[in-house]
Amino acid sequence: MGCTLSGTPTNDDDVDDVEGFDMQAAARRHLWGHFTQLSGFQRGPLPIITHGEGNYIFDQNGHRLLDGLSGLFTVQVGHGRRELAEAATAQAATLAYFPLWSFGHEPAIRLAARLAALAPGDLNRVFYTTGGGEAVESAWKLAIQYFAAIGQPLRRKVISRHYAYHGTTLGALSITGIPAIKNPWEPLMPGTVKVANTNQYRCGMCAKAGECTLACADDIEARILMEGPDTVACVILEPVQNTGGALVPPPGYWQRVREICDRYGVLLVSDEVICAFGRLGHWFGCDRFGYQPDMIVFAKGVTSGYAPLGGIIVSDRLAAPFLEGSNTFLHGLTFGGHPVSCAVALANIELMEREDLCGNVLRHESVFDEVMARVGELPMVGQVRGCGYFRVAELVKDKDNKTTFTDEECDWLLRGVLSPALYKAGLFCRADDRADPVVVLSPPLTCGASELQFIGDTLVEVFTNAWNEFQSR
Repeated sequence: MGCTLSGTPTNDDDVDDVEGFDMQAAARRHLWGHFTQLSGFQRGPLPIITHGEGNYIFDQNGHRLLDGLSGLFTVQVGHGRRELAEAATAQAATLAYFPLWSFGHEPAIRLAARLAALAPGDLNRVFYTTGGGEAVESAWKLAIQYFAAIGQPLRRKVISRHYAYHGTTLGALSITGIPAIKNPWEPLMPGTVKVANTNQYRCGMCAKAGECTLACADDIEARILMEGPDTVACVILEPVQNTGGALVPPPGYWQRVREICDRYGVLLVSDEVICAFGRLGHWFGCDRFGYQPDMIVFAKGVTSGYAPLGGIIVSDRLAAPFLEGSNTFLHGLTFGGHPVSCAVALANIELMEREDLCGNVLRHESVFDEVMARVGELPMVGQVRGCGYFRVAELVKDKDNKTTFTDEECDWLLRGVLSPALYKAGLFCRADDRADPVVVLSPPLTCGASELQFIGDTLVEVFTNAWNEFQSR
């Protein structure tokens, strides 16, 4: 099973010939999209997004859509923010590029200090990458090398959750728990162990208990013991897991996980590529759920997507062995900590603080709750869940029994019906069936009540029409 973004125009009136350049023909011949079926736009027109303004994006026909996914969980401050473009221009004119290989530059140093000030506890050291997958892989490599440096070289294994997405580089893909995107590349890196996720809607672990027993957290301890505690380097988890649909952990989950990691000397890595920089109403997702990680993985929202940047924020304890003697973290990336990207990140953080965008999310969270509760009443919606500005509606064909759609039905519903209907209605969001089918919402943090209400109204109308069409098949 794959995934799709709601973005298939339903007409062929594409304005794709710009000054003699046929955009559609060039795209069909030369462009290779990410996670994209090339056959799809060989037959029909490719949506081409031309520009963004505030919370909205526009395609080649001038069709306006509310960016209900923030591009890809990324554009926190909205589109067209000139202060970020100006920060990039000013930095490029001053120092467009220089590596951090035994050198430093001002934007990287200033941003590292800023991130350390925002991060909880003793997370005071920043290692830069260009994106989230690279950051996840860097965290695993650092955990392995840290333990080797302190005399525990057998600690190399990493634990992550079923269906969790952590990236597509071979190391990060090994940590990822989605079979469909892993299988073509097997065998992958050894030493990657999977545990239960926090899908309370479909949890079989506590069903007979009548309440949550935190068995999903205890599964981590069971796997540590099964693998051998002295072989496990780290546990890497998202504050709210994306794949499967905004899987919010039950109360006490993170505290139990932290206790388990401490008991066996295992590092806890918080993968906050999606959940950091205001997405959940806090600078970091770990702040929302009250736990202290040993590393935070970040990317996406740190620059609001105006430039590529990622990295890990590391505790003083983990950095300590590398401050002595000849110990060196044997890892690096040409564009990690790019000066232009770091300058944009600094401007982005300043803008978010000035406009109190974390506060905006928390002030409107109850509005989003009400909007999604209305969507949740529909017969095709099994459950709505999430928090902050990160929500999903899980789709079912039998609400009472939580019966999901077949693969063929999913393909018809998500790609054939919902995606074009949502696009036509002016809402860009994500229809995802990598696990059970969900529609994912992650709007810019600048959205207010009117945008959230539009999301609700659009979903109610489109879902109702789709359900009626499904019933009449």
